[in-house]
Amino acid sequence: MLELFLSLLTINLMHRIIPVAISLLPAVLFAAEQPNVIFFIADDVSWNDYGCYGSKTARTPNIDALAAHGRRFDNAYLTASSCSPSRCSVITGRFPHNNGGASELHRPLPWHLVKFPSLLRKAGYYTALSGKDHTPQDDPPEGNPTPEKTWDHKDNGKNKENSGGHANWVKLTKERPRDKPFFFWFAAYDAHRGWDADRQWQTQYGPKHQPGTVTAPPFLINDDATRDDLASYHNEVTRFDHFIGLTIAELQKQGVLDNTLIFVFADNGRPFPRAKTRLHDSGMKTALVAHWPIGIKAVGRPSQSIVSIIDLAPTVLTAAGVRPPESMQGVSLLPLFDQPEANVHHYVFSEHNWHDYEAYGRSVRGDGYLYLINKRPHLPWQGPADSVRSASHIALLKKKQGNLTAAQQDVFLAPRPSIELYDVHNDPHQLNNLAGSPQYSSIENKLAAVLKQWQQETGDTIPEKLTPDTFDRTSGESLKIGTPRGTAPGTANNADHIDNSGPR
Repeated sequence: MLELFLSLLTINLMHRIIPVAISLLPAVLFAAEQPNVIFFIADDVSWNDYGCYGSKTARTPNIDALAAHGRRFDNAYLTASSCSPSRCSVITGRFPHNNGGASELHRPLPWHLVKFPSLLRKAGYYTALSGKDHTPQDDPPEGNPTPEKTWDHKDNGKNKENSGGHANWVKLTKERPRDKPFFFWFAAYDAHRGWDADRQWQTQYGPKHQPGTVTAPPFLINDDATRDDLASYHNEVTRFDHFIGLTIAELQKQGVLDNTLIFVFADNGRPFPRAKTRLHDSGMKTALVAHWPIGIKAVGRPSQSIVSIIDLAPTVLTAAGVRPPESMQGVSLLPLFDQPEANVHHYVFSEHNWHDYEAYGRSVRGDGYLYLINKRPHLPWQGPADSVRSASHIALLKKKQGNLTAAQQDVFLAPRPSIELYDVHNDPHQLNNLAGSPQYSSIENKLAAVLKQWQQETGDTIPEKLTPDTFDRTSGESLKIGTPRGTAPGTANNADHIDNSGPR
């Protein structure tokens, strides 16, 4: 199946001729009709865990093929390295604190905010979600209009043999209405902990990843337990890739692949120490691959331009001929489909709020640097509770007393720096904090001012009472106190009604 997909895709793209007159038009006008759209969303996968992003471990041939014949974005960033806040940002095109309580894990969006698939549906699209949703929304108060329906079809994407969220993707692609364009939100549970790909492994996925082939990053222990943990994680990534390939093959069979805009990305970084929930690249940077044969020029050329995940909603709407609402704070990426070197942002912003543990962090990326602030520096930043319970974290804990490098010790560090600054090109793991260095004072001051401006213009606030820890920071076990919610950031300014995007 994989070989067939690659062969057909290559033939299709190498032998297609686009008239000169059409080639001069903007990408949004390439399609004579509204494009179909698919989001393939991984759960807890870091940007560099795909072959097309340089991984020597990952086996992701289908995603790699999409990148080779589409557009790979090398500087794409999430707004939150946390499941539901990140997904809510994607579906509204807004920053987490502008999504009300949804800035924190498991809290719903305010009823009045628009989910972009509902606008596609209103414009004639068939909309379906299969797999992980995680974008809950409050019901409107009595007397207010009910929001537009988001989905024509919705399921969890699971069956007895496959709990990875992708069991129904091909079926839905086959059984869709043929008289409408479609939007599919295909969201896997791969690679969220606990791993189930290992016990549900099928021969068609290929061989399992072996611990001996895995390389641990410098902030983890390179021992058997950690490598075994990483191998299981990579098995999840490979399974996710496999079902993307099956879906692409079905689109090719139906003859609709050329006018299907596909995005592949993740909601946050891998569920390992110093990744998920971090503002550093290991948590906040995402792979972003776009594929649209009749809408992307200069295929195979990656874009180095900095982009945000909140850009996806206005991109899709614009491509579909639907005007993005004023509430969306992102911008269309269609100029990058024409010219990969074009710029749509000078800066992108991210935030970290409650996810199992009390937190408030903000960051800005621009000019090749990452600048972040931490308003809870007295607390360690160890990652979510499931990561704390992992074999990789336990391996760090066992060697904590005097045997850890500075990079490995980072997850236990308390107090932490309240300000961090990194040269992301020369320090890809962000291990060398440049904040406070006279040599970098000008860039630090500049980014600090930009971040402050963004906070002010978007209505961000630091509440007196944040949501507290609900899990033990050492064991990762539940404190069994429920979730006594604090005040969500931005509440004092009614930030869920503020549409200003801040500096771009």
